[in-house]
Amino acid sequence: MATKRDYYDILGISRGASDVEIKQAFRTQARKYHPDVNKSDDAHARFKEINEAYEVLSDPRKRSAYDRYGQVGQGAGFEGFSDLGGFADIFETFFGAGARRGGQRGPQRGTDLRYDMSISFQDAVFGTEKEIEVPVLQICTKCDGSGAEPGSGSTTCPRCHGSGEMRRVQQSVFGQFVNVVACDRCQGEGQIVSEPCGRCHGQGRERRTKKLTIKIPAGVDRGQQIRLAGEGEIGPKGGPPGDLYVVLDVEEHETFKRDGYDIYYELPLTVAQAALGDDVAIPTLDGEKELHVPAGTQSGRTFRLRGQGVPHLRSPERGSMFVVARVAIPTKLTARQRELFEELAKELGDAPHDKGFFDKVKEAFGG
Repeated sequence: MATKRDYYDILGISRGASDVEIKQAFRTQARKYHPDVNKSDDAHARFKEINEAYEVLSDPRKRSAYDRYGQVGQGAGFEGFSDLGGFADIFETFFGAGARRGGQRGPQRGTDLRYDMSISFQDAVFGTEKEIEVPVLQICTKCDGSGAEPGSGSTTCPRCHGSGEMRRVQQSVFGQFVNVVACDRCQGEGQIVSEPCGRCHGQGRERRTKKLTIKIPAGVDRGQQIRLAGEGEIGPKGGPPGDLYVVLDVEEHETFKRDGYDIYYELPLTVAQAALGDDVAIPTLDGEKELHVPAGTQSGRTFRLRGQGVPHLRSPERGSMFVVARVAIPTKLTARQRELFEELAKELGDAPHDKGFFDKVKEAFGG
């Protein structure tokens, strides 16, 4: 491993240099070797070690440790600027915000939109297609997005003289620099419309209703979003459009309860069905099916039907359907029904008029 150069030598100062001398030396060296100013092959490496040296020597605690042991942990690299805000801020100080972003001052992207849609339980389970109408800013049909009245022209911006840029002098720790920003008169266009379009008032956009067909996949649930790329509002001055996000709300089902990809159904059973067993018809997402209820079924017993739940998104698999037995205890009895229950009570060993009989029946069937 190569030995690191002495931090004091890197900045060209003595070991007894003051804080002011350290800062002044750093400014001089950083300006001299900044990669966007100095194009030599070793400028990048020199600028990095200048930054690292200043990071240590400008901090009293780190400088003391360095003076004693000759090192302080790991080098700071480009992330280590202590009071100057890091490499990105130094870059901006030299060349302005526009330069740091690589000259990305282009057409502005349009706004994203949100559309709330309510769909039925069945549509969420099996998927569907819906047609919606969305009011959205689109290119003005009169001026074709130029912002100028048809037949009129545009003139060169008198402030930036057509360049779309303004140069501003900015003071920094390195001295005086020129910062290039977009012209605030023409918004960086370089041209000014002489006669604004009467329909869009010079904006180049107008609000119109757009019809869209949305494909809703099987298995969606409440709160999920469908993104339609490029269906948002058009950007100003011909900028690219934003996106449209359709946020789903799913209506409750009168019979089923959903939990993820599983569904639950409560099956009402009479005391006789629960005690003797029965084959009963139950509703499912795919239509009516028969379920065998064995004798002695207790209230709350759950039957699982695999593959009868909600389809998984982008998968052929489906969740399960859970059928929960609910034994209904009669609250009103005909004379014949009461007679039969009294006979049953005798068979069970209870007195015919024992008040605890129905409580015991309820308890037996989970009522």
